[in-house]
Amino acid sequence: MKMSRLLLATAALCLAATPMTALADTSGKKIALSNNYAGNSWRQAMLTSWEKVTGEAVKAGQVAAADPFTTAENQATEQAAQIQNMILQGYDAIVVNAASPTALNGAVKEACDAGITVVSFDGIVTEPCAWRIAVDFKEMGRSQVEYLSKKLPQGGNLLEIRGLAGVFVDDEISAGIHAGVEQFPQFKIVGSVHGDWAQDVAQKAVAGILPSLPDIVGVVTQGGDGYGAAQAIAAAKRPMPVIVMGNREDELKWWKEQKDANGYETMSVSIAPGVSTLAFWVAQQILDGKEVKKDLVVPFLRIDQDNLEANLANTQAGGVANVEYSLEDAQKVIASAK
Repeated sequence: MKMSRLLLATAALCLAATPMTALADTSGKKIALSNNYAGNSWRQAMLTSWEKVTGEAVKAGQVAAADPFTTAENQATEQAAQIQNMILQGYDAIVVNAASPTALNGAVKEACDAGITVVSFDGIVTEPCAWRIAVDFKEMGRSQVEYLSKKLPQGGNLLEIRGLAGVFVDDEISAGIHAGVEQFPQFKIVGSVHGDWAQDVAQKAVAGILPSLPDIVGVVTQGGDGYGAAQAIAAAKRPMPVIVMGNREDELKWWKEQKDANGYETMSVSIAPGVSTLAFWVAQQILDGKEVKKDLVVPFLRIDQDNLEANLANTQAGGVANVEYSLEDAQKVIASAK
């Protein structure tokens, strides 16, 4: 009997000394989404993807909650207050689509200091304690001009449609477009307007600037503005330039109609709205004890002439061409970054 107890005690000591790799259970963890803006089809699709994927995760008991919150105005001060409220409400992780890369850093640091995991995506934050899931937005802008250089080697005048003023993504894509023009100097930007990533705003802005512009051969964009630009140009009875699209269903549908009618050619590029679901799973994996690099990069989603129909067929009416991420997808992204 004494020997038996001695063996059990020895075994227990050996187990205690063995390094354990057990991960935390996230079934009781609460995750919140802090979103700064929902006024266009991309943001609506992003929120829809979030609710679909996280709703299934909550039902499956993988997390206790995954609540989305959107500020009434695109103001960093309002979003900072929103994050501070989330800290008080006891969330374990906050996923952020930020109004500014720097203006939220104070609130993000408060969250980190309270032991909360913060994962930013699309509109990322620069606070070192947070994680970032980014697309190379500069390359997204530059690649548009590179495409035009192959299609229109003689160059010409371009109209630039920007996004929402003061937002990091808008600045990055615009910087990439201007870098593209420096690389391909046969092009010149002769006008620039803000379309706020919304077709109706872009249509009004383009209609307002067109009378002051010379002939243009191309329109470089940020997404949610290509169809509005086409409507304004058609109404002005000007020759239709090559308009780079942004993966919205109305843009792809118009492109398909023009392609069938007269062989119109262009390309379309944007970040997939479902990146919000990748950010959710990354937060869940961090809460589950996984080691994750602070900076993850995902590719942008590009549609070309030869795969237009396939992408349009898979895009919901009024929506955006999209990719949603599973837990396994997120684990692959995390592993590939190591």
